[in-house]
Amino acid sequence: MARERVFDIDQATDVAMRLFWRNGYELTSLADLTQAMGITPPSFYFAFKSKEGLFERVLDHYWKTRLLYAEEALTQPTIRGAVEMMLYRLADLYTDPDYPAGCLAMNCALPCADSAVPIRQKLSTLRAGRRARLLKRLEQAQAAGDLRADEDVDALSRFVLAMGWGLAVDAQSGASRDDLYRTVSTALRGWPN
Repeated sequence: MARERVFDIDQATDVAMRLFWRNGYELTSLADLTQAMGITPPSFYFAFKSKEGLFERVLDHYWKTRLLYAEEALTQPTIRGAVEMMLYRLADLYTDPDYPAGCLAMNCALPCADSAVPIRQKLSTLRAGRRARLLKRLEQAQAAGDLRADEDVDALSRFVLAMGWGLAVDAQSGASRDDLYRTVSTALRGWPN
């Protein structure tokens, strides 16, 4: 009796992450995934339950292996230092030659159709979580006197995240790391002192 092929779940998740990142969620088919992972559809369903189940695992993997690097910047002693480090790290991540250009989450969120509502909701929840953590750090900076009391921290959190998303789209469109660095530098000139 033939045995089902054994495969490394973490390695398969990384392969799927790169495929989703390059093609987007909707344009990545089950056939694409199983072929790239070197597994059969029954093995796929046994391991991941569904394409959506795999994508949720991919997002967790992406967060831990890629985005956490940028968000670690929130531990910097000053809020300007935190925002500066976060944006430059995002520029590095989005232009890393070992990965597709841009951001996995942005590449998958933009073309989602109505049939992918659960995926859009998951991506929206992840963005809201990132914004909440940044907003909390901005509020801490304001309470510590590192940011003026009259600064609109809600608007600042939205500005920083919009910059990050813009960097991702620009990188996906072919911008180089130097291009993104110049954009970050320009944006930081307007940061409140």
